[in-house]
Amino acid sequence: MRLWKFLIQVSPFSEILRAMASKPLSASPDEVFKALGNPGRLTLVRTLMNGERCVCDLVHAVGLGWSTTSKHLDILREAGVVSSDKRGQKIFYRLKLECVPHFIECLDKARVGRPSKRVACDCA
Repeated sequence: MRLWKFLIQVSPFSEILRAMASKPLSASPDEVFKALGNPGRLTLVRTLMNGERCVCDLVHAVGLGWSTTSKHLDILREAGVVSSDKRGQKIFYRLKLECVPHFIECLDKARVGRPSKRVACDCA
């Protein structure tokens, strides 16, 4: 069973993922999760949770170069997570999926009280 199908059945993610499934996406849920799985892209999404931003603001927010930031934004756009429009010589990005901020906040709340580092297993 694919991860996203399993998560739809498991609370507290069920409402969020059902909302994701109800809106047509240009990409599959697998691609959305993959796009959100990179720390740089997740930082971009977290920055966009505060509202629309120009690419120049996003470059500073993630601390990566223009080219890397642009590539991350392309991946997020292809997955349907963000949308953009050009105004003059600037490109502005905003979150396209309304459920993404709720999903990230839910995961942040679930993480409270848990260790931030994974415990290594020596059973191998």
